[in-house]
Amino acid sequence: MALLSSLCCFGQSSNVLTLAPPEKVTAKIGSALQVKLPLELRPGYHCNSNKPSDEYLIPLKLTWAPGPLESPEVIYPPPQMEKYSFSPTPLSVYSGNFELLTKFKVSAAAMPGQVIITGKLKYQACTDRMCLQPKTIDVSIPIDIIK
Repeated sequence: MALLSSLCCFGQSSNVLTLAPPEKVTAKIGSALQVKLPLELRPGYHCNSNKPSDEYLIPLKLTWAPGPLESPEVIYPPPQMEKYSFSPTPLSVYSGNFELLTKFKVSAAAMPGQVIITGKLKYQACTDRMCLQPKTIDVSIPIDIIK
């Protein structure tokens, strides 16, 4: 599997979670690949992990739209367990810089050429005093499919 880095995305500048700018990826028909999505939260903010400590908390979730790449599996980094004054128990969160990794397989029936895979990244950013409204950021990765 090829390990591909520095991909993706656009979001609004008001987002406290930012994504690296899109770069082109090349993938062979019928091959598997891994795509890294580097993320950065502004200092002082955290977001819940993909498996929050409490069911009422909004998880970080990356989903991909159907397309020429099959069965995406998103791998989330290990969360940090942080204690905040508003919670009696530590929370499972991400802060600072971290990466999500998606495993894709290019369909054997895919046509050569450039495609753009799209997805959505949902999160809720918080500080130790307040939480912002949940946000969803559009994610887009250009991929050149070759034989």
